[in-house]
Amino acid sequence: MNKMKKKKKGNVSFRINIIFFVVFILFSTLILRLGMLQIVLGENFQREIDQKEIVPINSSVPRGKIYDTNRKLIVGNKPLKAITYTRSNSVKLDEMLDIATELANLINKDSEEDFKSITKRDRQDFWIMKHPNLANAKITKKDKARLQKKELDKKEYDKVIYDLTRERITEEELNSFSKEELEVLAIFREMSSGQALSPHIIKNKDVSDEEYAVVSEHLDSLPGVDTTTDWDRDFVFKDSEGNGPLSSVLGKVTSSKEGLPKDSLDYLLAQGYSRNDRVGKSYIEQQYEEVLQGQKETVRNVTDKSGNVLESQVFKEGKSGNDLVLSVDIELQQKIDAIIQDKLSQAKVGQPYMDRALVSVMNPKTGEMLAMAGKQYVVDNESKKTEVRDFALGNMTTSYSMGSVVKGATVLTGYQTGAIVPGQSLYDQPLKFKGTNVKKSWNSVGFGSINDLYALKRSSNVYMFLTAMKIGGQQTYIPNGPLTINKVEAINKFRKNFAQFGLGVRTGIDLPGEQTGYGAGQIPPDAGKVLDYAIGQYDTYTPLQLVQYISTIANGGFRIQPHIAKEIRKPTSNSDELGPIIQEINPTILNKVDMKESWIKHVQEGLKLVVNDPQGTGYGTIKNKQYKIAGKTGTAEALYDGPLPGHPMLWNVTFVGYAPYDNPEIAISVVVPWSTTDKTHTNLEIADEIFKAYFDLKNTRINQGSVTSSTTQNVETNNAAENSDANE
Repeated sequence: MNKMKKKKKGNVSFRINIIFFVVFILFSTLILRLGMLQIVLGENFQREIDQKEIVPINSSVPRGKIYDTNRKLIVGNKPLKAITYTRSNSVKLDEMLDIATELANLINKDSEEDFKSITKRDRQDFWIMKHPNLANAKITKKDKARLQKKELDKKEYDKVIYDLTRERITEEELNSFSKEELEVLAIFREMSSGQALSPHIIKNKDVSDEEYAVVSEHLDSLPGVDTTTDWDRDFVFKDSEGNGPLSSVLGKVTSSKEGLPKDSLDYLLAQGYSRNDRVGKSYIEQQYEEVLQGQKETVRNVTDKSGNVLESQVFKEGKSGNDLVLSVDIELQQKIDAIIQDKLSQAKVGQPYMDRALVSVMNPKTGEMLAMAGKQYVVDNESKKTEVRDFALGNMTTSYSMGSVVKGATVLTGYQTGAIVPGQSLYDQPLKFKGTNVKKSWNSVGFGSINDLYALKRSSNVYMFLTAMKIGGQQTYIPNGPLTINKVEAINKFRKNFAQFGLGVRTGIDLPGEQTGYGAGQIPPDAGKVLDYAIGQYDTYTPLQLVQYISTIANGGFRIQPHIAKEIRKPTSNSDELGPIIQEINPTILNKVDMKESWIKHVQEGLKLVVNDPQGTGYGTIKNKQYKIAGKTGTAEALYDGPLPGHPMLWNVTFVGYAPYDNPEIAISVVVPWSTTDKTHTNLEIADEIFKAYFDLKNTRINQGSVTSSTTQNVETNNAAENSDANE
């Protein structure tokens, strides 16, 4: 019995020892394996991990669309077939050249534009790559010995050798490339100029279906090459010559070749742009770049240390830019463009210097720019033919002596400074100061004793001269006596008050590049220039400043900031409808003029008489009295400073006005510079037809049940203006 127990106990012990031994062997094997991984292979695994790098790549997306106030598309995006190349960090130049050579057999990139973009440096580099032995032969042993004496490091030495080689390539050698070789070079330069790991456009214009298909079929043998869809800006109303309504104000977008503008490169790179991204480079496209530029799709490329892409993952989905709705009525804009071109072409006969006409149209209660129009005759540099081009931009980038249209501001400055009071009479007669030429009104003999309303109606110069004298401290005119006004004090008072209406200062429009005109800070050389200032013949103003000025009078004294953008909306996939509103651009009151409301109403009466009284200077030409138009005519003698040689004294003819005068909803400025005669009425003819076009459109839309939203906003702005007035 004991023997059996001992035997059984021995078997158990033996089995346990076997199990312990097996466990020991397994643990020993595991420890040995871990040791091998940790000690022997650890560096290799760590190196492999270190070689992987996550590189974010942003791909381009279509820009937001631009619509007019009635939701008509003005600028959209046209889809384009595109061929791209993504350069890896490890690719060598000779490998890239092989890809370019093969790609040149599949696509056409031999246009004049393609070849024109090839620089001398491109040709030199390409020649060296194509003829390495000949390139090496251009460096003599003497050259190398001389450079070795300078003790340059390898990088500096190689650069000097390369630069010297390029310099010694002859013009004959640079021009020896065949058309086929130049096509390869055109493709190669695009491939090499792209940012590493970022898709770069090789061709996106006129890519045929055949090219697109055959490249797609050969992608396996073209590493880095891809076929995709790109976009280009599509101006809906553009004509065959590239002109269209508002085209100069809409601005432009850089091409993929241009990429980021140099003057804003660092800023845009800091915002996450890539160097070859297309961005707005002028006017609306530039001003609203952050709105129109979409959210780019971000792709994470996992690369090894050599830069080869191991895998790609979409990190952030891209989306199109937001849409921009303008305050501009494109149908009204087109009608005004046609009016300007028609009237300007008629007036230009026998007028060699008259090459442009400009019109700004604004809602005086909201600041919405309903139209910015301009036409200019330009001689094309290549064809030498005279063309009519859009010059809407000139409303804010060019300035002129505007003449008598500023007399409303002159009279109000007279009230404000205490020089005159509403209804005051002054004697209009030719004024002769000692040592000066006669200063008089346009009718030569004068109007006699007249009040301020008559002075506005008949556009009296002398009434304004006498007002300016009083502002400058001289109360009485003495025939053949001296002009003793304080010119510095007088001009400063004028400019301070004119600025309240927007004359001589920036209007604040939401566009870059606005000019203020000439005059601010300049002291007149003589006191007589102060009198000229009072009739609009010293400082210069932009047409945009004029429309802000007349709007301030029209709405009762509120200087409203003009704006061309009305709404920002989310993009939608449905081209027939707009997305929800993100932001609405509301009216901004820049200031309320420091003048009594009764004074402004008094001047408004004078402006009504200009158009509606038979003696008014605008009565005969502005025929559409049913629209209740008020305004002021202007004629300024000015020195020509246009593109033609010479600087003759010419005439600028102008007009500012608004309607209806009892509840204004449209204000306009019309500027036609450089007429050889002051008898032309082109300015008034343009103004008359613009008012008719506006109200005809409005009535048509009312009858169709599609009234524009700007009329509704007038009520809201009236309330805002009343609240602002109450607060002050």
